[in-house]
Amino acid sequence: MTIKTHSLYNVNMNNPHEHDRLTIDAVKKVSPSVVSIVISKYLPKIKNVYESPLFGGNPFGYGLPGQGLPDQEVIDGAGKEKVKIGGGSGFVVHKDGLILTNKHVVFDQEAEYTVVVGEEEEYPAKVLSRDPINDIALVQIKAKNLPAVDLGNSDKLELGQTVVAIGNALGLFSNTVSKGIVSGLSRSISASLGNEGEMENLRGVLQTDVAINQGNSGGPLIDLEGKAIGINTAIIYGAQNIGFAIPINWAKQDLDDILKHGRIIKPYLGLIYVMLNKKMKSQYSLPVDYGALVVRDHRPHTVAVVPNSPADKAGVKENDIVVELNGEKIGKDLSDMLQKCKAGEEIELTVFRKDKELKLKTTLEERKA
Repeated sequence: MTIKTHSLYNVNMNNPHEHDRLTIDAVKKVSPSVVSIVISKYLPKIKNVYESPLFGGNPFGYGLPGQGLPDQEVIDGAGKEKVKIGGGSGFVVHKDGLILTNKHVVFDQEAEYTVVVGEEEEYPAKVLSRDPINDIALVQIKAKNLPAVDLGNSDKLELGQTVVAIGNALGLFSNTVSKGIVSGLSRSISASLGNEGEMENLRGVLQTDVAINQGNSGGPLIDLEGKAIGINTAIIYGAQNIGFAIPINWAKQDLDDILKHGRIIKPYLGLIYVMLNKKMKSQYSLPVDYGALVVRDHRPHTVAVVPNSPADKAGVKENDIVVELNGEKIGKDLSDMLQKCKAGEEIELTVFRKDKELKLKTTLEERKA
């Protein structure tokens, strides 16, 4: 019996070794492109405060000051030394040293980053751009003719499809391979970015049962053709077999922006909102059960409409309900629809304000990281 497990290949279920062969071949194809990213900082030299990277630390592979191993480098007699505070993974997407990883892996702007290619080759790394919306960053090293990963199409993923994660597990074991399936599509989670409590809401992420360990963050999630279809990004502590990955299609636009403009460009509107549903319509006696209700969030000193933003210039007010963007009904999330627009593009918003329907126009700006 032969069953179709993916739109591009068939597996003979009477021969389980065929499935293993596909996995082995995919891993062999991608592994040379997977790199380790070492995060270092100059910190005050304090005896016996360094912990093993096997214990403690951030659940996304980002170490904390005082964790890791010192490089025994004292500078300026100031009693400081270069300390490895964490590690993550990445993968080559262009032969001339362009590397894709998670934003939270390279979030600290005061840290130094080193990319390890293969077992021994080390390169100082420069963070070219951090995506202001998604957990994506692009890093550059001075290297030539590196093997680049082929990028797949994450829009064609199916539930139950076999996937493989490759990364730098626990910051110690390079090219660690974990295999599983796609468990869910378009999930929403909140993830930690750094050590100061910064959080980011991630939407539309892939859920897998692949074992993603500390240090795996930023590594590729691949299909059995050896194409990257995601970026491993997060795990939930206390839960087994639940991991998340950023869809690779989100990164393709970022990669195009870097190659064309030298930075990641995202459109900016300037609203805080909540998405409406039938329950909220009934509870608050609203005129519609869809769209984005413009309202400030729970944080102190926030505003619903950012002053002098494109939304403010359009005349959007707090408690307005944005129901259409360029004539298209607002679906699951306004932000997802905005990402299909470009900075500098003029848009039209259809807004309900009490018992009136308004058509408001504005020009999107470039969002700053």
